[in-house]
Amino acid sequence: MTRRHPAMRVTQLALGGLLLLCAAVIAPLPGPGGVFPFAGGMVLVLRNSRRARGWFARGKRRWPRIGHAADVAMRRRSALRRRARDRAGRR
Repeated sequence: MTRRHPAMRVTQLALGGLLLLCAAVIAPLPGPGGVFPFAGGMVLVLRNSRRARGWFARGKRRWPRIGHAADVAMRRRSALRRRARDRAGRR
C-alpha cells in the first residue's frame, strides 16, 4: 500500500462520501443508475478509511454471500488472493 498525502486521503474520502450520497438520491429512479456511483464511492471510502474497512469486514463475516458479491463487484485484491488460495487448496 502506498502512502498518500493526508489532504489527498481526506479529499478522496469526501469524494467517496459524496458519491454514496449521490447513489442514494439516484437509486429510486428506474434503471441501474445508482449502482455505479455506489461502487465508486465504496471503493474510495474503503481505500481511505480504516474504520470503514472494519465495518465492511464485520458485515462480510455476518453476511458472507453479500460480502463475496461486493468483493467480486469491486474487484478487490484481497478477494482475488483469497479466491486463488481457495482454488490452490482444492487441488
